[in-house]
Amino acid sequence: MSGRLILVRHGQSVGNVERRLDTRPPGSDLTDLGRNQARLFAQSYNRTPGLLGHSVARRAAQTAAEIGAQLNVATTEFVDIHEVQAGHLENRHDDEAIAEFSRVYERWHEGDLDLRLPGGESGQDVLDRYLPVVIGLRLRYLDDHGWTDDIVLISHGAAIRLVSAQLAGVDNSFVLDHHLANTDAVVLAPITDGRWSCVHWGSQSPPFYPEPDVHPVEDALNAADPMG
Repeated sequence: MSGRLILVRHGQSVGNVERRLDTRPPGSDLTDLGRNQARLFAQSYNRTPGLLGHSVARRAAQTAAEIGAQLNVATTEFVDIHEVQAGHLENRHDDEAIAEFSRVYERWHEGDLDLRLPGGESGQDVLDRYLPVVIGLRLRYLDDHGWTDDIVLISHGAAIRLVSAQLAGVDNSFVLDHHLANTDAVVLAPITDGRWSCVHWGSQSPPFYPEPDVHPVEDALNAADPMG
């Protein structure tokens, strides 16, 4: 099994620039910078993916389209790999909303997956829709010894971090302290017994040590883009 699963956060969107909790598809478009980020990702990627997929959100589809055009690869839409649904916090950009989203997200990584965003999803909801897509792709492609290509999925920061932590057992404090910038990727390699190894987290390589002092809510409030 030499193919990898590469979960790529979309390029910069209008919602990112406005610091909005822009989670409900189809959502906002890419900025010009976001399109350029997608092209740069394609240029830096040294393999041609066997499959290039994206969520139903416009920003993910547009990112995939830019990458696909550079690599001459068709794109495929996957319905259930969109961003964590913020519910009543949707499209808000005030500190109160960002702090609430971040507090709930932190609790998910601490094990309280049944906690729900107000009017939105729980962590378990996200995993229940996202993981079957990943498992299905692994069974169909990555577990086939004849398949040697990568699968690249253009998805969303909060969802990617939650799913990757669950799949590869990455320490929760590391995950909370290491956000994903636009077009950053988490690279997962399938290993034995259905397990996964995380071989890259953005610019970080293993081992992924626990972080002794994390402040995800404060970090989100001070970030130019709290959704990474």
